Amino acid sequence: MDLATLFCLALASVQSQEVSTDAPESRALIPREVLFGNPDRAGVKISPDGLHLSYVAPLDGVMNVWVMQVNGGEARAVTSSDDRPISSYTWAENSEQILYSQDKGGNENTHVFVVGLNGGEARDLTPGDDVKASISASSRERPDEILISSNARQAEVSDLLRVNTRTGESVMHFENDGGYVSMISDPDWTVRVRGRMTADGGSSYDYRDSEAAEWVPFETIGSEDSLTTQPLGFSRDGSRFWMIDSRGRDTAALVSMTPGADGMSDVEVVFESDVSDVADSITDPETFEPQALATNRLRREWHVLDDSIQPDLDALSELSEGELEIVSRTRDDRTWVVAFLHDDGPVRYWVWSRDAQAGRFLFSHRPELEDVTLSNMTGVEIPTRDGLSMPSYLTVPHFSDGKNLPMVLLVHGGPWARDSWGYNPYHQWLADRGYAVLSVNFRGSTGFGKAFLNAGNREWYGKMQDDLVDAVDWAVKEGVADPDRVAIMGGSYGGYATLAALTRDPELFACGVDIVGPSHVRTLLDTIPAYWEPIKVMFETRVCPFDDAEYQDAISPLTHVANITRPLLIGQGANDPRVKLSESDQIVEAMDQNGIPVTYVVFPDEGHGFRRPENNKAFNAITEAFLAEHIGGRAEPVADDLEVSTAQMRRMGGLMISGASEWVEPGEDSDAPAVEAVAYEDLRPEDQKKINDMLVQIDAVISQMRAQQPEGEFDEAAIYQMMLSNIERGAAQVPEEEKQAFLCFVEMIKKKANALQAP
Repeated sequence: MDLATLFCLALASVQSQEVSTDAPESRALIPREVLFGNPDRAGVKISPDGLHLSYVAPLDGVMNVWVMQVNGGEARAVTSSDDRPISSYTWAENSEQILYSQDKGGNENTHVFVVGLNGGEARDLTPGDDVKASISASSRERPDEILISSNARQAEVSDLLRVNTRTGESVMHFENDGGYVSMISDPDWTVRVRGRMTADGGSSYDYRDSEAAEWVPFETIGSEDSLTTQPLGFSRDGSRFWMIDSRGRDTAALVSMTPGADGMSDVEVVFESDVSDVADSITDPETFEPQALATNRLRREWHVLDDSIQPDLDALSELSEGELEIVSRTRDDRTWVVAFLHDDGPVRYWVWSRDAQAGRFLFSHRPELEDVTLSNMTGVEIPTRDGLSMPSYLTVPHFSDGKNLPMVLLVHGGPWARDSWGYNPYHQWLADRGYAVLSVNFRGSTGFGKAFLNAGNREWYGKMQDDLVDAVDWAVKEGVADPDRVAIMGGSYGGYATLAALTRDPELFACGVDIVGPSHVRTLLDTIPAYWEPIKVMFETRVCPFDDAEYQDAISPLTHVANITRPLLIGQGANDPRVKLSESDQIVEAMDQNGIPVTYVVFPDEGHGFRRPENNKAFNAITEAFLAEHIGGRAEPVADDLEVSTAQMRRMGGLMISGASEWVEPGEDSDAPAVEAVAYEDLRPEDQKKINDMLVQIDAVISQMRAQQPEGEFDEAAIYQMMLSNIERGAAQVPEEEKQAFLCFVEMIKKKANALQAP
């Protein structure tokens, strides 16, 4: 298709729309920056002494920790990260320091840092190359110390270190000489329970009554219960010990027992439900006693155990709609920070005074969304072909009738994880672009009882994939999805499921988006991080036998790569420690060898996912263009999203995006020179004439459409945005000799659209 024909089709699609700004195709899109840029403020906490609030917010474009007086005043940044965002942090018990975790380039070797409230240089409490560390415990009795889990001594296992946050002094607290994956301390920091995995994928735990006592066997848990049964911890006075336990039942319950010199006794079921596993808890910060527990099948529901918090929960339910989450509490427990979660709006934070029984609104995490109409997420149960029921979440565009839509099946990672109800930027983004979005808790997902979880054992490429097919069939039969316009997309295991879908059921999906997904289970298991060694046996129980290469080949998309017939987009972080870059490289190379086009994007400063907003927005911009081309939704112009990211377009796969060209390995020559936009005056005369003619036609059409609208109601910016989206969607069809002119024309339209949108 030549440039002029492409333009005429794009212009005709604009002219064919109703001239109402309420029509879906003329409706302004929610910018990716609003959905995926840095939040305004998030991660709110209150200091133990109740004097300060903290949160993460941008500092020079990078998320850092800020602190302010609890009653207001100016906030100040206390950390100064200039590359990786800080998201995981906590207060030291002394209320004078902030502790946070950070890795390098997505390698997941997190270190623990400390910084004072006046800022200054942060101290690395866990220095060393290839060290992975995290905070294990803190105590109000030791306000200047923390326990840190660190694999500095031996890469495969973590010891417990006692670290002084004032001086940085570190001493060995518990040396892990037995490959333990769980070490539970009492309030005095004596490690009294330790656990490790057994050869069958289960787990065994030892117990001791004191540091001087001998270790004795405590519990042995079979593989069928190993992911739904685990010890939690001690009460502050040491009189009770809690576990999540699914033995003798399907769903995980909370049980308590009495620790003593001879072991544990007086086992009592504190709470159980047939609805779901125990999903969440509210715990007394003084006694460590559970005060409320939550179930969550489709929605979270709290069940109160401690009547003293019932008045607070009742009053909070009147304060705001949404699902309540108590995110932080003061040492005296008189002040809480709470959040309300919504499916169609941002997270909203409040300070709650228990004495006054009154709340004070703080802010929402993305205030730009407060005035935007978002789509609702609906919980649905989807049947499988063999009689299971999958708790799932469907979002359809609020401006549509919800019928016969292009649909994206969004597959969660793990796979031992779950999707939940609430604000999901991916659901909102895709729905805003005109897609139905379906997230499915397929068998093997957690939270729905051990039978549902274990039904996924060794069902990669099998029944777990059947479940996704059944979900698509359900959406088609319900009239939601157009069967010819269904895409599959996911990260990690969801990326594997995408590759599996395009190789196992090659005609079902119109296209797929794989983000950091493994392509072969054997190479995945051969390259997992050293610190996963103690739990590696779990993969033999739940994924594949380690000694059966034929089985491993059979469930690996790489083996079946020749079956791929539909467009595929792959995104990968170069520093991913879980799913190595080689996992994506090898399937891309196999597709090359089979003559199958693929769009392949690598970020050299990312790991298992894209943490830097610049990179996340860039990949989503590429994804938008990819989905729009193949299943027909709308797309926001790419604009500068690629330029400000580190994206390397290692394969274009026929996808042509303004400003993008195929990346070339340094030192290598590209087989075909990248096509770049050139200035208008440098174009061939015949191309200049084509562009001039097209601009004249645009002016004429815009004038005609403006005349048909009441004065002041014509949205010229939306028209240009839609036209740009339509033109970019057909970019791959432009002949090679006209690509420079095409890119020049796109840049001219983009500048016009940006100028119209500027305040």
